[in-house]
Amino acid sequence: MNAPRRQMKLGAFVMATGHHVAGWRHPGAQPDAGQNIAHYRQIAQAAEQAKFDALFLADGVAIRAHDPETLHRTARAASFEPLTLLSALSQVTERIGLVATVSTTYNEPYHVARKFASLDHLSHGRAAWNVVTSWSEHAARYQRAEEFVDVVRGLWDSWEDDAFLYDREEGLLFDPAKLHEIDHRGTHFSVKGPLNVARPVQGHPVIVQAGSSESGQELAARTAEVIFTAQQSLADAQAFYTSLKSRMARHGRHPDQLKIMPGVFPVVGRSHSEAQEKYEELQSLIHPSVGVSMLQHHLGGIDLSGYPLDGPLPENLREPNGSKSRFHLVTAMARREGLTLRQLYLRVATARGHWSLYGTPESIADELEAWFTQGGADGFNIMPPTLPAGLDDFIALVLPELRRRGLFRSEYEGITLRENLGLARPAFQPYRQDGRWQPKVA
Repeated sequence: MNAPRRQMKLGAFVMATGHHVAGWRHPGAQPDAGQNIAHYRQIAQAAEQAKFDALFLADGVAIRAHDPETLHRTARAASFEPLTLLSALSQVTERIGLVATVSTTYNEPYHVARKFASLDHLSHGRAAWNVVTSWSEHAARYQRAEEFVDVVRGLWDSWEDDAFLYDREEGLLFDPAKLHEIDHRGTHFSVKGPLNVARPVQGHPVIVQAGSSESGQELAARTAEVIFTAQQSLADAQAFYTSLKSRMARHGRHPDQLKIMPGVFPVVGRSHSEAQEKYEELQSLIHPSVGVSMLQHHLGGIDLSGYPLDGPLPENLREPNGSKSRFHLVTAMARREGLTLRQLYLRVATARGHWSLYGTPESIADELEAWFTQGGADGFNIMPPTLPAGLDDFIALVLPELRRRGLFRSEYEGITLRENLGLARPAFQPYRQDGRWQPKVA
């Protein structure tokens, strides 16, 4: 019997009004999306009907931009806290995965473990944690994150799967031999446990990460199950894909245990000219102050106010302590293509350094197929320029073409997010006191 054909995984990356920095001004966007639960419900149900693997929610714990001239011109000032929002959406969806971004810098392991275990039960096995380290000092944040993830996984194994007996006759709620304290004492955390939530439906909610630096790749190779990454070309995507998957063996993992899903910002038209017009309309909505502010953010806070917008990116920029991978991606793009500051912020404003393309359903499907079949991706995190219109366009126009080529599902494979991603459920294992969690398949 022939093995089933490999199909791509797709996430719907939901950012309030859409991913284009000026998308909220477009008639295809919902301008008050950040505080409109009906908007999110509509998107979640549309993505589930289209058989997307997951909804992906980014998050920032505070407003990053302090320039009043910039902040009041963007739609980044108000949005729901992701775990609260996904808990609500879990009750109006049945199959689509629910990915919440939560930082290891501004939280504690016990609380994160408890919240995601609860979401996994509320959703009957559809929760995923996008592990981010925020924009603090680079080396320290990854050291903390590695210990943080190990402790959270240990807490998810506080209870064995069959610990709860509910034996009314004998008066036994659970088997005490199947309750486990982790008693972790590490560099950053001391956590005794146990967790006061039963073992999650999926064993462990799916672990997602987005780091592309050397430290980020090492953390992902040991702990991640899905990677969200920013790549600009097939060659870059192939190099990243090979680098990350080749690291997994030394952590006792098989490459199939990790799905790499680059972000892609698609502007779809029924003709190439229609797609180009849509793209240029979006670009025309960017206020220069917003474009420069976003560019400065991705360069680690470098002040560009003294440089002409139609001149080149300054030489010898200092590498930031924050997101090094995005700094290198943006500066390399500018040098490689000879972009002015204005041209560079127009590129970054679409999807913050992620792969952007516009075209017909066929041409976009061609590009996605090339990355998927030539070792650049296991799937994609779709970043609609506007919401809901941008996602509706992708669903109506691109998905039928991918299905025609046998590249995307018509029905979900299972109930849980793990089943639909093709990831095994981790078996219960007591926490190792050296803190080095390793996957064990049920």
